[in-house]
Amino acid sequence: MKVCVRLFAAARQQVGQDRVSVELPEAATVADLRRGLAEQYPALQDRVAHLLFAVDRQYATDDMSLVADAEIAGFPPVSGG
Repeated sequence: MKVCVRLFAAARQQVGQDRVSVELPEAATVADLRRGLAEQYPALQDRVAHLLFAVDRQYATDDMSLVADAEIAGFPPVSGG
């Protein structure tokens, strides 16, 4: 299946675009998405392990299953004071 991922901050800058498509196996998880991003977008290899993902506007764990039409966002960890 093909999923679309919206990227933010340094991840977007490294890839040079704000949205990328990633080809994944059916019943893929967020962990599969991490691997797919690193393989299909080598510029993200050093950063992908640290990205947080949200699926349909909810934080996602690596074992969460994905569907092709999900709204997926990948962004760096954020902190504030």
